[in-house]
Amino acid sequence: MFWLITATLLSFGFGQLWKVSQRRGLNAPAVISTNYLTIATCLLTYFWWSGTLDFSGPVLLVGGSTGLSFIISLLVMTHALKRANVGVVLTSFRLSILIPIVFGVLVWNENASALQFLGIILALVSLALMTRNSAGNPSTGSLLLIVIVFALQGIAHCCMRWIHYADLDPMRMHVLCITALIGGGLGAVFVAIRGSTFSTSELKMGLGIGLFNLVALTTSLTALSLYQGILFFPINGSAVVILDNLFAQYVWREPISRTGLIGVILGVLSMVLIFQ
Repeated sequence: MFWLITATLLSFGFGQLWKVSQRRGLNAPAVISTNYLTIATCLLTYFWWSGTLDFSGPVLLVGGSTGLSFIISLLVMTHALKRANVGVVLTSFRLSILIPIVFGVLVWNENASALQFLGIILALVSLALMTRNSAGNPSTGSLLLIVIVFALQGIAHCCMRWIHYADLDPMRMHVLCITALIGGGLGAVFVAIRGSTFSTSELKMGLGIGLFNLVALTTSLTALSLYQGILFFPINGSAVVILDNLFAQYVWREPISRTGLIGVILGVLSMVLIFQ
């Protein structure tokens, strides 16, 4: 339980740091890239110091796939936030946990009790309610972007879960290192192709988020090594959004809607059922 709760709190913290970055108007791809390169640098330095700077084929495969899915997902979501309704994009991003849940049941034979499945369904409903936006229907182009965000983030979640089923839990930090190296490297290439540069503010913010994210991702991977994905993803997703809404209400002074409040209540109920 400790790792699950800690992973949730750290995921929430990462989201708040990202919100600070957005409020400062920093270039998202530059901050994302610096974040990942910071993680990779820290881990490579540690592996070199400890004499464990060795990466097997499976580590390179899973880590590379995860890094590729992470950076593409985040870059596409950043683009989608500029082209489509923010609330709809974020809802798609949050509900992408449905993909690893379905994949876990159909491919990895994960299972849960009837009450836990009811909790999973309530968690998905609560996510939809808490991120619901009253804007009109999206255009065809925007709808395609939203579907792509949903699919790519779901694939990224599946890659995180793949670490466990590839029997790489003992090497999860090495997988994370390759993930961060690929994600940060490709992100930096993307920034360079766009003709952008890394400002001092973006480097500082990316460094700070990267150090925090190193702890957050390490904790999440540890939790995923101990709990089934069909339990981890709905609990983590719902709890983080509940905390986001409450924090927005009382810290950022962003009032929560009645629909959002209903979502919070359903989210709490879903976690009670999932923990049965």
